[in-house]
Amino acid sequence: MGENKEESKEEHKPRIKPIIEAADSLSLGISMVVAVVMGVGIGYLLKSMTGYAWTFWIGVAVGIAAAVLNVYKAYSKQYKEYEELAKEPRYAIKKKLEDDEDDDSFWEDDYGEKSH
Repeated sequence: MGENKEESKEEHKPRIKPIIEAADSLSLGISMVVAVVMGVGIGYLLKSMTGYAWTFWIGVAVGIAAAVLNVYKAYSKQYKEYEELAKEPRYAIKKKLEDDEDDDSFWEDDYGEKSH
């Protein structure tokens, strides 16, 4: 019976992980929209306080810049995870096999036979 509880706990881990990853990706989209909406709000406040229409566009520009910054931060995070994943030994074997294939293809003719 103790083994069944451990197995059921292990079964729940893989089910939760995709949900968390999807929520992380969804949060990027939401943060972009929120950044632009906040920028529009700031622009509207600036316009109503100063009376100049061009101050509205300052707020919009700030919102768009914040959205771009959010995308850059998410990209940087994903790239770091990719780099760590590429360092794992199980993927180093695949890279070595690809390198070996590249070396062999130099000596192969059109029919896949090695020439001397």
